[in-house]
Amino acid sequence: MNSGFQQILILDIRQNLRSKWFWVYSLMFGGFVAVMFAMGITESQIIGFVGLSRLMVTFMQVSMVILPIYVLISTVRSVVGDRESNVMEYVLSLPVSFTAYFWGKFISKFIAVFVPVFIALLGAAIWGTITNIDVPWDLFALYSGLLASMIFCFLGISMFISSYAHSQDLAVSSAFIIWLLLVAFLDLILMGVMLKFRVNPEMVIGLGMLNPLQVFRTAVLVLFDPKLTVMGAASYYILDTVSRWAFIIFAISYPIILGFIFGILGNRHFNKSDII
Repeated sequence: MNSGFQQILILDIRQNLRSKWFWVYSLMFGGFVAVMFAMGITESQIIGFVGLSRLMVTFMQVSMVILPIYVLISTVRSVVGDRESNVMEYVLSLPVSFTAYFWGKFISKFIAVFVPVFIALLGAAIWGTITNIDVPWDLFALYSGLLASMIFCFLGISMFISSYAHSQDLAVSSAFIIWLLLVAFLDLILMGVMLKFRVNPEMVIGLGMLNPLQVFRTAVLVLFDPKLTVMGAASYYILDTVSRWAFIIFAISYPIILGFIFGILGNRHFNKSDII
């Protein structure tokens, strides 16, 4: 099991390193941080956030837009793509179990997606230290945890779709529809549902917290604005129900648990279905 897992992990990481899209993705985040420094964003201030804190807030907002769709589109072809290209037949000829293959793919994708983002954020912190800018290491750790949990969640969803889909086109279409639904059911749609059907506001907010994108966005806002003033009346219910730190712990752990659940379900179907 461990040997097969390591083989798949190493092979898939090498395949990612040979992909031009991996380097475009890595350079995009590194270039974004460089542009932010060049534009002097660390010298601006908003709600008390200045210096590297200001850059981190902007970085997280951009990550929320780019990372989910990138993870879904780049990962959803993993299993079904190997099946269609007949790579699966070669892999099954090796002493590798289905579970080792599935989780080897899963973890390799996590490393390939998370490491460039983390290096970009770490590079900003190191450069801030060199240029005598105050580095909020507590925010750095929390933002890194939020990014890792969001990536893990969408990887679980992607691998689940890839295990069930019968073609790459169907897998990509399903991933794109799921992303659109998650984006659609952010604050605007939820408020529309509440106004139209006169649903209990607490229930609407509770349902909204099932959306991993909404959880990530709210956690970033909590770190950015402890009183959540930008969310209006919804902030009173959230902060009165749980404390700020309890919500941050929930925002990191919930997407990871959700990713594990989808990953386990995808692996279970992969083990039982007709692979070839």
